This record gives sequence, structure tokens and C-alpha cells, in this order.
Amino acid sequence: MSLIIKNGHLIEPTQGISEPMDVLIDGDTVRRVGKDLDGDEVMDASGCVVCPGLVDIHVHFREPGYESKETIASGGRAAARGGFTTVVPMANTNPVIDNAGMVEFVNRRARETACIRVRPAASATKGMKGAEITEMAELKDVGAVAVTDDGKDIASSALLRRVLEYARMVGLPYLAHCEDEALAEGGHMNEGYTATHLGIPGIPKAAEEIRIDRNIRIAELTGAHVHIQHVTTKEGMAIVRRAKEKGIRVTCETGPHYWMLTDDAVRGFSTNAKMNPPLREEEDRLAIIEGIKDGTVDCLATDHAPHTRTEKEVEFEYAPFGVVGLETCLAMAVTGLVEPGHISLERMVELLTLGGARICNLEDAGVLREGGPADITIFDPKAEWTVDAGRFLSLSRNSPFDGMTVRGLVKRTLCAGRTVYEG
Repeated sequence: MSLIIKNGHLIEPTQGISEPMDVLIDGDTVRRVGKDLDGDEVMDASGCVVCPGLVDIHVHFREPGYESKETIASGGRAAARGGFTTVVPMANTNPVIDNAGMVEFVNRRARETACIRVRPAASATKGMKGAEITEMAELKDVGAVAVTDDGKDIASSALLRRVLEYARMVGLPYLAHCEDEALAEGGHMNEGYTATHLGIPGIPKAAEEIRIDRNIRIAELTGAHVHIQHVTTKEGMAIVRRAKEKGIRVTCETGPHYWMLTDDAVRGFSTNAKMNPPLREEEDRLAIIEGIKDGTVDCLATDHAPHTRTEKEVEFEYAPFGVVGLETCLAMAVTGLVEPGHISLERMVELLTLGGARICNLEDAGVLREGGPADITIFDPKAEWTVDAGRFLSLSRNSPFDGMTVRGLVKRTLCAGRTVYEG
């Protein structure tokens, strides 16, 4: 039986489509895209945008090892509620995803329990210890789409060079968490006026910027593709921009909390505003928005990092870094980027779909075309709602946006033609 989505405004970045169109789905495939189509079952998308399923190339699903925070199943449900149909979970689980067996474990658990597509990243070094390179060719053969030691940076520049040479040889991007850990050691928020006022040890911006620069320089040396994760500072964005102008193979992302918030959100010692890299100052927030506007930023990613309430409800300095974001990302993009006029709705969709898919070479993700998979997100860009972390489908509630009134609400998410979320 066929399903037709009617009366929606279709946005499809690869074909430059942004107009009212119907989408006819047959099983798990998009059969036709056009006007005045007929189908057995009609789904009314009046007042909504219809677009490819969203793609997030930076999430933490915590399984195996930390299932009290999130599982592949619960993370998939949270992603579907946020409009995401494809996600790339990071490798910092317990045990680390650093061998073929562990990649196959994630793939198997995803097939068994996830309602969306889960495409794992694998660790670039064994045990994420920054000492010995993993077998990247083997990891790619069993389904890893990227290598990363996310949560850590590779301290040795010589080892990073070998990692990038190997990654380039097998055709995998390296996702770089940029942090000079020695310089950041002991810090818990952005180093600056607010940290001094609150008496919290700070993390200097240079700890991020130094490693963005170094990692890009080694990318230039090796010709490898380096993707800079969660850029947060004005100078960090400028470094990436200059590298792109030189033709270096570098891409970058940023997350909703960095264009929506500053380190003032920490006032009151809110541990839900504690993440790494930390929230920065207003000049940095504005620079992040500028990087999104001018194309320096290639995709938007959540860095969805769930933690239990017990872990977060402690003194600020004892709380772990990380915030959840899958269920609020689209709303933050509409509220913080589209409504103020920084980017168009069409550009937002591109950054949330095709941008990430291209970086990790995810075939058929981030597109909505005839003959392609029926991975589709339907959202109302005008719908107003208030974030209630208590109603999240994620197992964790550590959101800095709890209680915020926003616009942009996912109405329905389809993965392989099946409704995996309906709001």
C-alpha cells in the first residue's frame, strides 16, 4: 500500500527544491516527487516543511557500558523525536569501539533495537589511549564511517600524522576533538569574567584554538580530511575559515548551545550548562553565527551527551561535561538562526541533512529523491512550544534549554517509510 504526503512545502537541498510538492512512498522507498499525486493513504502536511530525514554525525549513545545514561534504543527514539533518521555515535563507550567486533556489536544492536539508522564511528587509537593506531581498513569494512578519539585529542603530533595518513588511505574522515588537555586541566567552564566572578576554574579558549590549528596543519601535511568538532570560539572559527581559503581538506561543525547561549548560563551553577568545550562569551557566540552564515560551518551537530540526574545534581566542579540535544536541535536552529534572519530555512535544512552526510560519506542520507530511501522529516517551523526535559524520550534530562519557549516542532519522522515518531 502506498502513502502520499500532501500539502507540505518540500525542501530538498541536492535538487534545490523549495516549493509545495507531494511525496509518494511505496514501502521503504520514495516512488515519486511531484504535484497532484495520488496514493492509497494520505498524510496531510499542511503548514509543514517536508524534508530529508535529519542527520547528526556527533552523538553519544553510551552503549555498551553506560546504559543508565542512554542506550542505542533510547537514543534512537530521542533522535526520531528530533527529526533525525541517521546518526553517527562516537566510540567512547566501555569497551571502546576500537575493533571490528565492537563495530559489529553496535550494528547488531542498532538492527535489533533502533528505530532509525545508526552508523558508528570507531576509535582512531586503541582504547582511545592515543598510543597505537586501530585497524582502520578492517573497521571500515564492517561499517565504521569515521574514526575519532572524541572526548580526547591525540596529544602526539607524530602519531596524529600516522592516523591521518592511514585514514586518508582507507577513505575515512577523522573527527577531531580539539583540546590541549594540559592547558585545559582543572578547568570547568570558559576562562573569563564569569568564571572569575563565580570562583570556578576556567578553560582558556587557547586550549581549543591551539589544537584546531595543529590538527589542520597536519591535515595539510597529509592531505587527509579532518573534521573539526564543536567549534566554539571566534579565533577557532577564523582558523578554519583561513584553512578553507587555502584549500585544505577541513570541515567543521558547531552545536545549538554555542549559537544560543553564553557562559552566563552557568550563573546559578547550573550543571546542565556544563559541557566540553564550554560555553564561551558573546563575541564568540556571534562569531559562531557568522561562521554558519558565511559557510565556514559545514553542518550542525548536537554532541548529544547524556548523563544521569545523579551525576549532574552535584557541585558544579564534580559534575561531568555534557548536555543532551537531539530533541531540541531543530527548534534551536529555527529559533536561533532562521527566525532572526541569519540563515534561510533552506540553508538550515541543508546544514541538518546533507552537510553531515557528505562529511561521513553517508550514501542516500540527507536526500529525498525518487528511488531513494523514504527517510523523511515533517516539521512545523511556526509551531511554538516549551521545552520540558521531563518529557524527553532520552533516558537523560541534562538540557540547558529546559523551560525555554521556542519555535519549530517535529510533527512526524519516517525512517525507511515507517513512522518512527508522531507528535
